Amino acid sequence: MTESEISKKIESAQRIVFKFGTNVLRNDDREISLSRIYTFIEDIAYLKKQGKEPIIVTSGAVGLGAKRLGVDSSESMSVKQACAAVGQSRLMAIYEDGFEKYGYITSQILLTEEDFTHRKKYLSLHDALNKLIELGTIPVINQNDTVSTAELDFYQDAFQVCFSDNDKLSALVASELDADLLVVLSDIDGLYDDNPKENPDAKKISVVKEFTDEIVQYAREASQGGRGGMKTKLQAMQIVTRSGGTGLIANGKEPHIIKRIFDRKSNEHPGTIFLPTETLTNKKRWIAYATNIQAQITVNEGAYKALTQKNTSLLPIGVLKIEGDCQKGDIVSILDIEGKEFARGMINYNCSDCKRIIGHHSDDILNILGYKNYDAIITRDNIALL
Repeated sequence: MTESEISKKIESAQRIVFKFGTNVLRNDDREISLSRIYTFIEDIAYLKKQGKEPIIVTSGAVGLGAKRLGVDSSESMSVKQACAAVGQSRLMAIYEDGFEKYGYITSQILLTEEDFTHRKKYLSLHDALNKLIELGTIPVINQNDTVSTAELDFYQDAFQVCFSDNDKLSALVASELDADLLVVLSDIDGLYDDNPKENPDAKKISVVKEFTDEIVQYAREASQGGRGGMKTKLQAMQIVTRSGGTGLIANGKEPHIIKRIFDRKSNEHPGTIFLPTETLTNKKRWIAYATNIQAQITVNEGAYKALTQKNTSLLPIGVLKIEGDCQKGDIVSILDIEGKEFARGMINYNCSDCKRIIGHHSDDILNILGYKNYDAIITRDNIALL
């Protein structure tokens, strides 16, 4: 894809998800930067006037609440939840006041991992967000930190939550809504081959066409004050590009960065652009990324090759072991013999019954269990390769 084609792809994006991180919303004194937020609002209102459909995923509630209460939000989970409860209304008031000045209505949506992992809730959320956009509102979305349990550590080892930060949440929203573009605004200019804050010779990568091992290795952990980091941003970009969308990571502290991204007269491409790699079906996107993982299934080499090369179902004879606790219809992680996750799928039997039939032929299932729903532990239509 040429530079011109990339520019047109960005400029023509209709449905756009913007993610504002904690560090972007604060000034150098770690206070809320009202001037920057109002600049974002001004630029997004300009895009809205052009007929585009902006959606905002925002951080900031915990920090605002901590400031109001005069506490350290990292003290405990309950303190953090209290800060979120106090700060969320203050954060939403800023967006409501700002967009109202341009004649636009905002709508607040607070989400937890449960809103994605249950298929009916996921589809209901899809319909609700689409209706809000159809009615002309600008959805403002945040993780519901007051009630979310995503960061609690009492889960068994095999359990994984579908998101615990707003980077991943913004990608799930973009995927669910078939967004054309996800713009993640951080305090860094894009993806570098090293940390530019520590290495002045680090080089920025302007365009990522595919996620090679080299690209993934450039990821870094969370920055101070935030829950994400380049690692979670790259995970977000993988989700949106596999869903058929385009991704962009840019420096939100640059003046009017949003207008610059969509400026047809400029030849520059602020940040790093991630181009679409494929388009998974909506159901496989949900299986691959939007659900909590209840258990892990390790398969042998033959099953690994059959799943990855021939798009087959997962039969009991190809399974080596199962860890975790799951019920029929739950999503499980599928690992190779080295313990690396390469797929996810919707399981046809509960884990206790699966443990009884692994290593056996499908013809033996009825004799072992006394019933038989499927020949396969996971059917191929319910397997999403990662």
